[in-house]
Amino acid sequence: MAREVKFSLVYRDMWQSSGKYQPRVDQLVRIAPVIVQMGCFDRIETNGGAFEQVNLMYGENPNKAVRAWTKEFNKAGIQTHMLERALNGLRMYGVPKDVRQLMCKVKKAQGVDIMRSFCGLNDYRNLELSVKYAKEAGMISQAALSITHSPVHTVEYYMGIVDKVVEYGADEIALKDMAGVGRPATLGRLVSEIKKKYPHIVVQYHGHTGPGLSMASTLEVAKAGADVIDCAMEPLSWGMVHPDVISVQAMLKDAGFLVKDINMEAYMEARKLTQEFVDDFLGLYINPGNRISTSLLVGCGLPGGMMGSMMSDLKGVHGAINMALKKSGKPEVSFEELTVQLFQEVERIWPMLGYPPLVTPFSQYTKNIAVMNLLALAQGKPRFSQIDKDSWSMILGRAGKLPGQLAPEIIELAKQSGQEFYTGNPQDFYPDALPEYIKEMEENGWERGEDDEELFELAMHDRQYRDYKSGIAKDRFNKEVEKLRAAKNAPVMLAPTQASERAFNYIDINKPNAIPIVATATGRLLWEMDFKDTSVPPTPGTKYNEGAVICFIEASYGIMTVAATKAGSIVGTCVKQGQMVKKGDILGWIE
Repeated sequence: MAREVKFSLVYRDMWQSSGKYQPRVDQLVRIAPVIVQMGCFDRIETNGGAFEQVNLMYGENPNKAVRAWTKEFNKAGIQTHMLERALNGLRMYGVPKDVRQLMCKVKKAQGVDIMRSFCGLNDYRNLELSVKYAKEAGMISQAALSITHSPVHTVEYYMGIVDKVVEYGADEIALKDMAGVGRPATLGRLVSEIKKKYPHIVVQYHGHTGPGLSMASTLEVAKAGADVIDCAMEPLSWGMVHPDVISVQAMLKDAGFLVKDINMEAYMEARKLTQEFVDDFLGLYINPGNRISTSLLVGCGLPGGMMGSMMSDLKGVHGAINMALKKSGKPEVSFEELTVQLFQEVERIWPMLGYPPLVTPFSQYTKNIAVMNLLALAQGKPRFSQIDKDSWSMILGRAGKLPGQLAPEIIELAKQSGQEFYTGNPQDFYPDALPEYIKEMEENGWERGEDDEELFELAMHDRQYRDYKSGIAKDRFNKEVEKLRAAKNAPVMLAPTQASERAFNYIDINKPNAIPIVATATGRLLWEMDFKDTSVPPTPGTKYNEGAVICFIEASYGIMTVAATKAGSIVGTCVKQGQMVKKGDILGWIE
């Protein structure tokens, strides 16, 4: 009898890999019954990394969204699963143990069946509590392997992680091929080894289509014994996203597997609704380039889920790089040339950084270092002239053990800057925090919510939750959408002037020796930490020593500093307090 292979619709990740936002709860509850009617899915990825956060960012309550969104699938007997980042929970930096434990309790109560947990470094120490807390809450624990391709990421390497998470009690294993660079034959051997050693373990494959390998990988893992395949659907399939369920179903059916039929009438309705959500407001945040696959990703291994943010970062720093090249008499580069240079730079420095799997947040850290390297090289400085604190945290072992060895020059750079390497458990950096958040809720008169879900949301995303409660988030989002719609519908379709371009035009004429003050992250600019819109930037002539903090950026993963890269005086600024900036944007100038 033919072996059955089941399908999971990764509806959350479809949006995550395409743009910035997820559909609103009113949109999700409209499409949920249509997805059920499609009849081909045994599982749906409903929430997880970014889903909760972006709900807060546009003023929605993520807890209400999760409960309403999972309800239809629970009723239909379709399993729901979510994605969490082990030590980092649902955010970009570490989470206290008591908050991680509460997350599992809350999500189970909200209707989520399966907790897919991954550590971006594949450090099984970070996964131990994820497995434990998921099981305690009555969830299915699915431990994910962050798949990449390097000399150290062998089948034997991954099996060492599998052995540990199975020992912890994991029920399932996911192959999280976030960049789609896993080689099909190797992935097939890995699944075969898992099934041979642990035949009771369910294996689920998740592969992005960016470099074009994932369909071959899907067939190989299915032949090797994989039980569930993650799929997408139009209009958000292929490109940097995932294979479309129609193609996957046809391929596996032809290969002799038992797969469910697709109700095409329901598929087309779900396709229409998804396009309607894109046309509503979500399309304002979708980069058209994410619809395109590129074999260049085979070398650099960058994941589909961050391509949109990477392109934004690169656009922000493009002007500064060309200005530096122009000053030194070198030819300027086009955006396309710069994109290829970034891919090559990531490929160059990745082994030097110990081969961290390029998945959130370590893909961002590696990409950030690469972007700043390109800027430094254009300015005539050496590589690694500027490394942000989060990237240092990865390098020094505070987020977990790197899979490979650091290059000697990175180790020497750490010593020269007085950094200390850490070999202990990363969780020890994050003491329990719920009592403080409970106190804050009591002082504000805020309800802790059903099953303590509001307490959890504050503890996991405190800054965004406060903005949500105050109404600032919804107001900010509505203004942003209004501005983007106006730009899109303008009679003359000119690209909006970037902060970097404004500054370049000004400085090129008046202060040719000044250097830019560059945003170190994407987020809200704070010249002063009092968060008041009346705060003003430093006046021209204000002096700073090298390394002194000039301003701050409220990013989604924390407050980032922007320091003076040389001693000097402020020449001018071009961004107001509270304005949203992108990593690489020029904020002002120092001479």
